[in-house]
Amino acid sequence: MAAALLIAGCSVTDYLRPYRIDVRQGNYVTQEMVSNLKKGMSRDQVRFALGTPLLTDAFHADRWDYVYRFAPGKGEPEQRVLTLYFEGDQLARVEGDVVAGDPDAKPAVAENRIRSVVLSGPDAASDASGTSSGEAKQ
Repeated sequence: MAAALLIAGCSVTDYLRPYRIDVRQGNYVTQEMVSNLKKGMSRDQVRFALGTPLLTDAFHADRWDYVYRFAPGKGEPEQRVLTLYFEGDQLARVEGDVVAGDPDAKPAVAENRIRSVVLSGPDAASDASGTSSGEAKQ
């Protein structure tokens, strides 16, 4: 009888725990924000599109890391990482686990969520100079 009360008492303590808030830390980067990135964008253009990176390393000045961690009050914490690589002052490639998908869908298994994103389109440097691939030069 006493053992049954002890076992039942363990399940009751789940209801008596204090409320825990959801904790969000870092840069929240959506797929829409990532889709605005184009190869050849300057650092200032990337900073405008995504915000200031959480991590900038003095030893790897050509790499920016955007890290986001969400720890719900109840449940498993989730972490997302987006890494941008620059060549000179221009965006060269993007790696990370921010991918297109349904925002209401459950996240995939976190085994290997790192993906490389191929940046397409004309270089942002040529767009900034006022010429585009569709204009004819006279």
